[in-house]
Amino acid sequence: MNARSYQPRIADAELKDRLAAAGAVVIEGPKACGKTATARQAAASEVLLDVDVAAQEAAAIDPTLLLAGKAPRLIDEWQTEPALWNHVRRAVDDAGPGRFILTGSAVPADDITRHTGAGRISRLRLRTMSLAELGFSNRQIALQDLMAGIRPDSAAPAQPLEELVIQLCRGGWPGERHLSDRACLRARIDYLEEIRRTDISRPDGTRRDPESVRRVLGSLARNIATPVTATTLATDADATAPLNDATVRSYLAALQRLMVYEEQPSWAPHLRSRSALRQTPKRHFADPSLAVAALGATPKRLLQDVRYLGLLFESLVFHELAIYANAADATVHHYRDNTGLEVDAIVQHRQGHWCAFEVKLGAGQVEAAAATLLKFKDRVDPARSGTPRTLGVIVASGYGYRRPDGVAVIPIGALGP
Repeated sequence: MNARSYQPRIADAELKDRLAAAGAVVIEGPKACGKTATARQAAASEVLLDVDVAAQEAAAIDPTLLLAGKAPRLIDEWQTEPALWNHVRRAVDDAGPGRFILTGSAVPADDITRHTGAGRISRLRLRTMSLAELGFSNRQIALQDLMAGIRPDSAAPAQPLEELVIQLCRGGWPGERHLSDRACLRARIDYLEEIRRTDISRPDGTRRDPESVRRVLGSLARNIATPVTATTLATDADATAPLNDATVRSYLAALQRLMVYEEQPSWAPHLRSRSALRQTPKRHFADPSLAVAALGATPKRLLQDVRYLGLLFESLVFHELAIYANAADATVHHYRDNTGLEVDAIVQHRQGHWCAFEVKLGAGQVEAAAATLLKFKDRVDPARSGTPRTLGVIVASGYGYRRPDGVAVIPIGALGP
């Protein structure tokens, strides 16, 4: 496969829609997720600030010189010249939609600067490639259909578990589709090395100890897809000498601004019962392959640790649902209350309708997962929060179908946008 060939992304259509509605679109996402390549599919002209010395010199003299060019104009690595933000904001006031596309290294500008783009600038979150984009999923079950309550059916079995685990370790990094499995594992380790030694200090200029960052990354990996508190992460990072809570929160904030880490927020429906909701988010890496790299794991080792593999699989499902939900104008949450009832993923459309999913690695867990979903459905007040369009159990392999109790069984290898 040609490493330079562009694999169409689900976000291509999102970018087109946003350009039609806003003066500028900022494509945000972790380093190497394909922001520049995706932007180039829509751009009519470009300036690359990280490699164009003449452009850097022009920006130092007069940033407005970089704005001239056929629209949409791509300004890559725009954050290297922060003054560009306000010039872009003013330029779109005097022009129609679709004037600029801004991409960068996923290090946002400061909060005050970012807020001035309201009403003028749209933000598009780009993640690493989904299984559907990579060709691992046959897309026979679309999330948008599930959101509409359409019965899921997948006639062909999904990929074997061993192949899924290999893909999980490889990750969805577009520039590495041609690499061997071994090279992908090495690339992820190097990626995290760069994060902990250099990138972690970039969001706010604060120097952070690389060894402490490594410990936090390892703790995050061990607690992937769980609502672990910062206090627990601090202790888990090194039981003999736990880090300070404030230090861990600072590291998490920096990792979040680099977009290599993200949180799955809790969902707060109206309940029939007096159950108290828990608000701690679940924690994920931008791609589950980063968790694998943080622990130095391999496909063989993961297959020998089914419990941890189940957590990684849940994080992979969150990654997939987040991509497909963006395309469906929806967001992904989780549910947890004080009685111990938990639901792994709630996908809610902007208009309010929603689906609920449990994530299980093995088919033998479907029965218990379906019971959890039905119990959860009875706990939600339908008069105020509505009824779910779909209750589903997302599994690693097998066929897609609807059970007699109405709960759908959805193999990850059939899920698509």
